[in-house]
Amino acid sequence: MERVRRPAGRTERVVVLALDGAYPFELGIPSRILGAADGRYEVLVCSVDGRPVRTNAGFTVTADHGPGILESADTVVVPAVSPTLVTEVPVPEVTAALARVRPDARIVSICTGAFVLAAAGLLDGRRATTHWQLADAFRRMFPHIPLDPDVLFVADGRIITSAGAASGVDVCLHLVREDHGSELANTVARRCVVPPFRDGGQAQYIEQPVPEQGAASTAATRAWALDHLGESLTLARLAAHARMSLRTFARRFHDEVGMSPGRWLTQQRIARARHLLETSDLPVDRIAGQVGFATGASLRQHLHASIGVSPQVYRRTFQTAR
Repeated sequence: MERVRRPAGRTERVVVLALDGAYPFELGIPSRILGAADGRYEVLVCSVDGRPVRTNAGFTVTADHGPGILESADTVVVPAVSPTLVTEVPVPEVTAALARVRPDARIVSICTGAFVLAAAGLLDGRRATTHWQLADAFRRMFPHIPLDPDVLFVADGRIITSAGAASGVDVCLHLVREDHGSELANTVARRCVVPPFRDGGQAQYIEQPVPEQGAASTAATRAWALDHLGESLTLARLAAHARMSLRTFARRFHDEVGMSPGRWLTQQRIARARHLLETSDLPVDRIAGQVGFATGASLRQHLHASIGVSPQVYRRTFQTAR
């Protein structure tokens, strides 16, 4: 069963499942990010047996709740655990705890939490991601699960897996954006002093050869492109702005962002279009022109490929939520 959308204005109950070997940083992300969303979320923490949990940072934390609270969760978050423990999951207590989750609840993993979900059978038939350094280990343990190690998170139905460490911030902002729209997600990002939407994916953080001395960055050109999304932004024009050859610009862009300039531009245009659909009454064709799609039909095609709905359905959903 896929997750059922909750009524607008309803407080979402989010339960964080703390496991032995937890990373304190990832353990605290849901409370910090979702807790800044104007009371839209109630964030609770539980352990599999109600006992204190050993972290990997040399101290122990005590959760306020036992596993019974999972039965009332609208969203369950499984944060990262120490990589040395991922081959030991699921222990019976973890499997039993996750079995309490309602079949329509949303389940989110951060970093190595994907191993926990996979071992419990929750990722069967779904795409997933995890920290890029552990991609090979994940594929060896779960060869039947399609893994995409290049992205910050993967949303497949009611299950969302995210990449390493700080990608937990990205996925929690995604939850706010999905539930309440870009305006609140951007407000939360400002309050927490984080970017509301990070460019690219994990590929930009994978260890790369040190660039040649004096190599220029494409960052200024990316910032310029965001101010000119409504214009024709060919690779040649982007390279000329960066004062690089086409080949050098394309290679350096991919090294820095983790994707091609064309794919990045499409993502930025879709993100801008979603914001305008949520916050304005502009016709779809006009929005398409403002963000750089040739026609409204092109915007419809790209939006449906990205999130599976038409502009009209997207607007109706999020304007109703507002």
